Amino acid sequence: MRLDKYLKVSRIIKRRTVAAQAADLGRIQINGKVAKPSTEVKEGDELDILMGGKHMRVKVISVREFAPKGEAAAMYEILGE
Repeated sequence: MRLDKYLKVSRIIKRRTVAAQAADLGRIQINGKVAKPSTEVKEGDELDILMGGKHMRVKVISVREFAPKGEAAAMYEILGE
């Protein structure tokens, strides 16, 4: 799944366009490498997200095309903030 879509579906970032802009600005890394919005996300990947002055490390648990609001948080595990 594309990075920008994963961030939206998992509700880490509320809007896909905002997720794409953050990736374009180099604020998101996957496994230590700067990621583009179209970079593929797989289970087990670690994301480093720098948004609004906050740094967040997340491990991808599952990748789904759609997740209801209550199940979105189960798609990832927060490693650090």
